[in-house]
Amino acid sequence: MHFLNSLSARLSEWVLRLASVCLAALGIVVIYGVVMRYAFNDAPPYVEQVALLLVISVAMFGAAAGVHDVGHIGLDSAVKLLPPKGQFWCLVIVELLTIIFAAVLLWGCEHMATSTRHDTIPTLGISEAWRYVPPMIAGVLIILFSVKHMLTLFTKKPTH
Repeated sequence: MHFLNSLSARLSEWVLRLASVCLAALGIVVIYGVVMRYAFNDAPPYVEQVALLLVISVAMFGAAAGVHDVGHIGLDSAVKLLPPKGQFWCLVIVELLTIIFAAVLLWGCEHMATSTRHDTIPTLGISEAWRYVPPMIAGVLIILFSVKHMLTLFTKKPTH
């Protein structure tokens, strides 16, 4: 369990750093595009597509890090009223639903990447399939982090 905790902490740290770099790059790309368009009347055609790839990356990598840190939205006010066993099973259900969501995300992105791999993003000259790489990476990480949370739930000693 220690190995899994250590691995997931490092992966979360790296994916959060990657999301931060993508966010900084997004700011730079958008500012560059705006300056080129309005100051020089020469908008680069690739800015919008690069920005879109970066937005997808920021959102997906940030979501994966959020799952690791249990930072996703939770409505636990009603759950806190339940007895400890009810709270436990609500947490298990949340992790199972998160795993199902990530598996569907991974499956859907793999399907889309496969079906669009021969199409090209015209302004970038790369395959459309690259749009689906960040969500697929995030899907794998979300599954890993949720499995770790589930194992932690089932292996920790009861407090009551």
